[in-house]
Amino acid sequence: MAYQALYRKYRPQTFSEVYGQEHITKTLEAEIESGKIGHAYLFTGTRGTGKTTCAKILARAINCTAPKAGNPCGECDMCRMILSGEATDIVEIDAASNNGVDSIRELREQVVFTPAAAKYRVYIIDEVHMLSIGAFNALLKTLEEPPEHVVFILATTEVHKLPATILSRCQRFDFRRIDTEKIVERLKYVAEKENLRLTDDAAMLIAAAADGGMRDALSILDLCAGSEGEITEASVVSVCSMAGNEYLLNMADLISARDTGGVLTLLDKLHNSSVDMNRLLVELTAHFRNLMVIKTIASGPWPIVCSKAHMAALQNQAQKFSLPEIMAILGILQNSAALMVDSNRRSVMEMALLRICTPALRNDIASLEMRIAALEAGTVKAPAKPKETPPAEEPEAAKAPDITESVKTEEKTPADKAPAKETAEKPAAAQQTGEVLNWQDIIEVLKTTCPLIAGVLKDSKAYIGGGRLLIDTGNTQFKTLVNGSNTTYREAIKSAAEEVLGKRYNLGPYVKESAAAASGDPLAAFADKLKILEND
Repeated sequence: MAYQALYRKYRPQTFSEVYGQEHITKTLEAEIESGKIGHAYLFTGTRGTGKTTCAKILARAINCTAPKAGNPCGECDMCRMILSGEATDIVEIDAASNNGVDSIRELREQVVFTPAAAKYRVYIIDEVHMLSIGAFNALLKTLEEPPEHVVFILATTEVHKLPATILSRCQRFDFRRIDTEKIVERLKYVAEKENLRLTDDAAMLIAAAADGGMRDALSILDLCAGSEGEITEASVVSVCSMAGNEYLLNMADLISARDTGGVLTLLDKLHNSSVDMNRLLVELTAHFRNLMVIKTIASGPWPIVCSKAHMAALQNQAQKFSLPEIMAILGILQNSAALMVDSNRRSVMEMALLRICTPALRNDIASLEMRIAALEAGTVKAPAKPKETPPAEEPEAAKAPDITESVKTEEKTPADKAPAKETAEKPAAAQQTGEVLNWQDIIEVLKTTCPLIAGVLKDSKAYIGGGRLLIDTGNTQFKTLVNGSNTTYREAIKSAAEEVLGKRYNLGPYVKESAAAASGDPLAAFADKLKILEND
């Protein structure tokens, strides 16, 4: 006799054997027991949750000659005929391969005939969302007013694709994902029946990988049954080409340490071990989702499927990440999932890990906010600025903050040169011509072109002086954003100013005039400038 897969061998034969769908099975039992049989049922839910199984049980129960509490007896001739596939009155249609209007027209011609042996002719249409629009229209009239001897059972994983006209004519039953505990319980039962040694951790890992589907869980157990000896967590990882909890914890530790070399080396090891990159992406996303849940919910129990030992490890690791950082990492992983379809999977995974480990490579708002928060908290040190020795003959050159950009010397007329000596002896603030009257208009432009800078410059002021736009703000984030080699934010401010003022200015800092400078004492003013440099 040919080998029968475990999910088929242990398929429930009565409603009472169906796991995790009591809200549906109890209702169906009550309907059958009372004799109130509907003409059309719609079973919807994720794969492997029992839709087709319940459809077959329902088909037997309404045709059983001696039903027991709403369940088929399994012993009468009709039950045996349906179980063996000999009953011609039970018709199963795969809508994925029979989705044309011609198939439904043929069905409409058949429904008028009375059943050959059963009480009801039952049509089970699987994956009904695959039907074409024409097929749905052809089915609509028959579904609305079928003959009394016909019952339709529609099953789908994507109920949102069904027309509202079809939905309104069916009794709808939503199948839930099966609880992890129930899947583990069923796995242990099947393992015992099959004389398999299954550890608790392995059963928990299989249940997590099945994602609420009993059929997937039994299929994974079936794969692991071929391995010799005890079925452990390691054997499940090997059979399913998973990364495993230990590798996920190690990878997250390397990410926390910003160890790009280490994380790429670990990825290479996993790739050489035939770990599927798409599955690794899914597992890593699930891992950081677990960390997010732990960071969000103050105390357990947490909605996380894992062993007690792994839960403890997750709790310890969650302390190494902030919630904004976890959210940014999840965003990168989710975006990378779309690239896995048509790109080199290993390269996509490597790029994702590099962006995660190197915040400077990220350009999304969430990552920038995370970096700003880290700087404010003092957890990330800004790169040291090189100190320049001011030329003795030009003290003014010593005041050159990072945000000030070099300005080419322009040819001046003798009239322009006359006050040059006087302005050179005064600090930058003395060169100001007054507050920029339309500075708030510039901020409004920035709200559209660069919202982050617009928020940082809230309640700021600006002046024109020395051919530069001098910005006066008490927000310490401003200097951090516009410093360095990244010119994005500087260019955004200059472009917005040019749009409002009609002239392009380089940027400079606003320096308040000191009492020494106001007194006209050049030595005292120079001493003040040196103090400013020391504080930068």
